Amino acid sequence: MFVREENFKTFLRLYPIISAITGIHLIVFLLANLGPQADFIYYYFTGSNYFISQGEYWRLFTPIITHVSLSHVLFNTFSLVIFGPALERILGKVKFIIGYLGAGIIADIATYFLLPLNYAHIGASGAIFGLFGIYLYILYARKEYLGRANKQILIVVLVFSLITTFTTPGINILGHLFGLIAGAALAPMLMAFVPRRR
Repeated sequence: MFVREENFKTFLRLYPIISAITGIHLIVFLLANLGPQADFIYYYFTGSNYFISQGEYWRLFTPIITHVSLSHVLFNTFSLVIFGPALERILGKVKFIIGYLGAGIIADIATYFLLPLNYAHIGASGAIFGLFGIYLYILYARKEYLGRANKQILIVVLVFSLITTFTTPGINILGHLFGLIAGAALAPMLMAFVPRRR
């Protein structure tokens, strides 16, 4: 489930949504770091609480596709490529998008309401933690979709991610936590019509 064995062409065919989001991550990162439009991208894509309060509500979405450094974009995109495909297959394209973007936007809304007006952030981490939240629900209520080995991998990665959330400077802790909560909250709706495995 979490081991990728597909070649590039097969991955694109099997997981079109993951592939599209990955491409968007990389394109936005390049635009934000190369050329005269770089300042424009960072200025208008950053999740600034102040500008959201002034009605720039697109900033609840744009941080999800924007990253500040190469390590930042690679880590989040790598996490998406490892943990996203199984959920894209389980949920289907539309519900995966709803779960991923829904968790990310809810995390950004929480950031807006719970952190100071001068707070600003970027990154897909809230949405990535949303995937972990969906997996937690599956682990609790639909465990037939997770084998023992995958369950152990998931728990180890989640624990490690939570530890780094609280120990790494500059992390949007509330964004991570509310992304996780949002994913778990959305999961029952997303999984409602997914057939049970025997």
